[in-house]
Amino acid sequence: MKGQRFLGKITFLILMLVLFAGTKIIADNPPDEGMWLPILIERLNYVDMQKMGLHLTAEELYSINHSSMKDAIVGLSGGSATGGFFCTAEVVSGQGLLFTNHHCGFNAVQNHSTTEHDYLTNGFWALSKNEELRNESMSASFLIRMENVTDSVIPFLFDTLKESVRTEKIKELTSKMKKRAAENGKYEVSVKPFFGGNEYYLFVFKTYQDVRLVGAPPSSIGKFGGDTDNWMWPRHTGDFTVFRIYADSAGNPAEYSTKNTPLQPKYYLPISLKGIKKNDFTMIWGYPGNTSRYLTSFGIEYNINTLYPTLIKIFGKELDVMKERMDVDKAVKIAYAGKYAGIANSWKNFIGQSKMLRKNKVEDKKKAIEKTFVEWYSKNPALQKKYENVLGEIEKGYKQLNSLAVPFFYANIAGMGLDVVGFSSQFSGLKSALEKKNKAAIKDATDGLKEVVKEHFKDEDAIIAKETLAELLKMYSRDVPKNYLPSVFKLIEKDYNNDFNAFADAVYSKSVFATEPASKKFLENPSLKAFKKDLAWNMIQSFKEATGRYVEAYASAKTMVGAGNRRYIAGLREMNPKQVEYPDANSTLRMSYGKVLDYFPADAVHYDYFTTLKGVMQKEDATNDEFMVEKKLKDLFNARDYGQYAENGEMVTCFLSTNDITGGNSGSPVINADGQLIGLAFDGNWEAMSSDISFEPDLQRTINVDIRYVLFIIDKFAGATNLINELTLVK
Repeated sequence: MKGQRFLGKITFLILMLVLFAGTKIIADNPPDEGMWLPILIERLNYVDMQKMGLHLTAEELYSINHSSMKDAIVGLSGGSATGGFFCTAEVVSGQGLLFTNHHCGFNAVQNHSTTEHDYLTNGFWALSKNEELRNESMSASFLIRMENVTDSVIPFLFDTLKESVRTEKIKELTSKMKKRAAENGKYEVSVKPFFGGNEYYLFVFKTYQDVRLVGAPPSSIGKFGGDTDNWMWPRHTGDFTVFRIYADSAGNPAEYSTKNTPLQPKYYLPISLKGIKKNDFTMIWGYPGNTSRYLTSFGIEYNINTLYPTLIKIFGKELDVMKERMDVDKAVKIAYAGKYAGIANSWKNFIGQSKMLRKNKVEDKKKAIEKTFVEWYSKNPALQKKYENVLGEIEKGYKQLNSLAVPFFYANIAGMGLDVVGFSSQFSGLKSALEKKNKAAIKDATDGLKEVVKEHFKDEDAIIAKETLAELLKMYSRDVPKNYLPSVFKLIEKDYNNDFNAFADAVYSKSVFATEPASKKFLENPSLKAFKKDLAWNMIQSFKEATGRYVEAYASAKTMVGAGNRRYIAGLREMNPKQVEYPDANSTLRMSYGKVLDYFPADAVHYDYFTTLKGVMQKEDATNDEFMVEKKLKDLFNARDYGQYAENGEMVTCFLSTNDITGGNSGSPVINADGQLIGLAFDGNWEAMSSDISFEPDLQRTINVDIRYVLFIIDKFAGATNLINELTLVK
């Protein structure tokens, strides 16, 4: 569930994995299932929520005319709301203070860390606003409104349209809507497909660019348990970070300036100190990234047998190389902390999904639904004509993907994704200028690339980069069919006798893109001759040429699956017109509701619904940096010095709820029946790792850090009482 802000290539991967959006029919499922659009709460959910204990009105939850709970929910991005959000945060004070997860702020903390000021290890606390730290690559977006614009799109999309023409028509129609709603740049606007492209909604955001780091616990608290405990329960992690939004004097978004002042929000969440008990009502608001609850059995077979094994193998090798070096060099450990955490999270996620899709027999469940669908349309000649080819079209698309996925992902991760290869591609503009002999363009390109060079090498370790290149190319040569191998492998065989370490040595000793000094020297006197003979540059051209041979077939297969899925979803909705339904997650604002609850993961095994600080002490292992415990935390524990945050003499750390969430919900507020903050969602549980594809009501749980543990760390551990004084605490 980790909503890490992944590196570019991982973001690319996730986008590739999300081949389509779908829907889940939930007539007989518990109300805990569903990531609901807030605009539909009053019509679809409000009565059920009241029965479960909600004390607020629908207008208090979502309103475009008055301040409401949705105005306290923030999407965190690397710059723009239109590209989606890597995590969720919530406003908790009248001075723009934000709470989110530690792993959501991990890159920000890492970027500010050095060996002299190691905030990852020691934590960071701004005891005054002057000490808060700027974050250039973080933005915070508020949803202003959402609108169903299906009737302005679907009627213009005829069934006979080719998919490429359909896509262009949608772009034409939605671009006009977005331009009107943006009000001359005042807002960011996106239009997104729902139910596989059978509906469309418009979203209007106000995005703030000045977001500053206020506080973060040491990783021994914020990341306690590390990769070992990731996705596991029981959990004892203080997974939180504190930021603040700044605005101009009129309260509007503005670039960073010392003249900016803390945002005065339309709404912020009060915080409950009353604690939680079993069966308490819980809501979670946020920006879940992607689910595929209507993935077909063919898609599951593709994921389990082809896609996941490929990604697990590549990511696992990258992690091995990084960890070996990080374990012996503190500066490298800091520099690679964010990258390692992001890849490790995806790696373990794919392992868990593979295991639990099998264990929970999800493919069989999907086949049963498909069988019912075929039986339904077969009874009616008109329906049979309309839908009889749908599942066959999807199956054909996945067969084609199965034959292309391994070379495709190796080319993009173990080829173009390699540090020196991807970096060299950024010099394409300079090469073009040199070919045209345009002196002005050459100067502009070299001037711009000087900053690119500085940024690229800031956190790169040449030993990791070189070894990763050798190891991934070696795997590439073994795992990809020979007819799909790029031409660079012939060079490695001919000139280096298939010695990938020797080839990597040559790249890093000769390429002008391999080291900062070499790149700087090249920019002083760039030439086409240097491009022509450069190994890294020739590698990127080789990978592009290879992928060019099958990228059209890969794109065609994706299109086939997407088109078939859209028709399949339309058929299911026609088959079940009275059933309540919710769209798959797609990084738009959603609300889920459920309750605090324990679970039974296996025969004779029971997991309680909360953990305490006692469990932190029981897990302590001074020889393992994933389970180290700060001396001050131990002192507070031994003295039972928990302040106003204890419950019956214990310090609750984390708790479980039945809410339906996924990646992107990391940092989301967990809210009680009175609209008060009781925790921050940060993970899902191992036994329900198949939940992005199939909700598991008996097993699925959201893991949340208790807000009282967050406050205890801020107050008693860090002594940042300036932050406590900003909050509205309800006892």
